[in-house]
Amino acid sequence: MKIIHQNLKKGELKVSVENSDDMWYLSTIVDLGDLVKGKTIRKIKLGINDQRSSNIIKKPVFLKIEVDKVSFGKTSSLLRISGKITEGPEDISLGSHHTFNVEENTVLTIIKDKWLKFQLDKVKEASSSKIPKILVCVFDREESHFALLKKYGYQLLSKFSGDVQKKGIDEKVKGNFYNEIIDQLIEYDKRHKLDTIILASPAFWKEDLMKQLKDESLKKKITLATCSSVGKNAIDEVLKRDETKDALKQDRIAKEMNLVEDLLVEISKNNLAAYGIKEVAEAVNAGAVKTLLVTDGLIHKLREQERYEKLDNIMRSSENVKADVKIISSEHHGGKQLDGLGGIGAILRYKLNY
Repeated sequence: MKIIHQNLKKGELKVSVENSDDMWYLSTIVDLGDLVKGKTIRKIKLGINDQRSSNIIKKPVFLKIEVDKVSFGKTSSLLRISGKITEGPEDISLGSHHTFNVEENTVLTIIKDKWLKFQLDKVKEASSSKIPKILVCVFDREESHFALLKKYGYQLLSKFSGDVQKKGIDEKVKGNFYNEIIDQLIEYDKRHKLDTIILASPAFWKEDLMKQLKDESLKKKITLATCSSVGKNAIDEVLKRDETKDALKQDRIAKEMNLVEDLLVEISKNNLAAYGIKEVAEAVNAGAVKTLLVTDGLIHKLREQERYEKLDNIMRSSENVKADVKIISSEHHGGKQLDGLGGIGAILRYKLNY
């Protein structure tokens, strides 16, 4: 996420969305009642006198809405921010409803009465997060391409072709082509100190290569993926796959899982922990909360059920007692464990007597 402009005295923060992870961050930051403005596409009716002959066109417009719904599709990686229009062109009725479909490269200004510390921390985390060192290798029986992920795309490092049999139904990759690819992977791993290698191919080529790979330390870094072709288009295809998205999120996921593990340890000791909305609210009111953990699943569920106000008050009150508020994704194991505890838990400064 790129911060374009901020004026916190006016409650304004203008950001540019760079990837699906940024959309997840925004889904936990944008609250009901916030104002959101930006360029969007709006359907406009032409010829209002005869409804049947009316034409509808899609027109780019600049709108401001008061948010009444936030939804994030984790499988589609699409963030939808909906609300009533408060500012817009003359041909658009104020008070009518509109939805911002937030995608990569969307620029939005978010306006709040007051930005909470955990929200600003999330923005900072999203804007300063480092991309893990990930190498993408796409190949088939004839050619291979190697690319290193960057924060704003990727750098093509090299490509080379293999010596293959081209006739008959028993076409096979000669062993030395796999060895060349493996040697190149080892070289790039040493040079760039890679965190992850995404190894992608059509059909079964990747599994065949893995059978020849003897370096166990390198194997541990490899994630297999499927692509329909080889070349630049294949790299673009692989970057959109869940395997790559998961690799990009590993750093944040590891931190979140450690926080949940700390909570579970305290619960197992019947010591400095509280969980469930009622217990946590009591701990917050007593000023005992050190770290508050809330899953995005609970946030989205309560928003859908229009019961978010109590949780919102807990999070705001936690900030008032100087607690760290952490939003945990429900998608990984740690988040699922926290959801099993009601989606909310707290690590305490001192033990409470219930």
